[in-house]
Amino acid sequence: MRVVIQRVSEVTVTVEGQLKGACGKGLMILAGIEESDTQEDIDWLSRKIVNMRIFNNDEGKMNLSVKEVNGGILVISQFTLFASTQKGNRPSFIRAARSEKAIPLYNKFVTAMERELGKPVATGEFGAHMIASLTNDGPVTIIIDSKIKE
Repeated sequence: MRVVIQRVSEVTVTVEGQLKGACGKGLMILAGIEESDTQEDIDWLSRKIVNMRIFNNDEGKMNLSVKEVNGGILVISQFTLFASTQKGNRPSFIRAARSEKAIPLYNKFVTAMERELGKPVATGEFGAHMIASLTNDGPVTIIIDSKIKE
């Protein structure tokens, strides 16, 4: 799995003008799933994200997790995170998991995030055209790939 994490002061996602998910202070996570992803990737990523110390403490240092600041999380499916731009000008998405595999893994990822965070996680709508609107706090943007584990 590959995720883009953005620390936000607020975020919303709409589908066809209808609000699907939102949170205030917390994280927006764009989640891309590839064919080789497993429950192990989900478990590792969900623990890593919820415990990552990227919120400021009283001294202004990034030393607190989303859990410690009682923040929210919004997860949006994002197959384009596996775009290959090696050939030509049109990206290839061959590494992105097909929906038959991606939807169950996406749902398991959301459930794992809720378990780690200890409260419900907001989502968009898998496969839909979504409009995400956010205020990036910092800005802080982090990319994690469960196969690389940097």
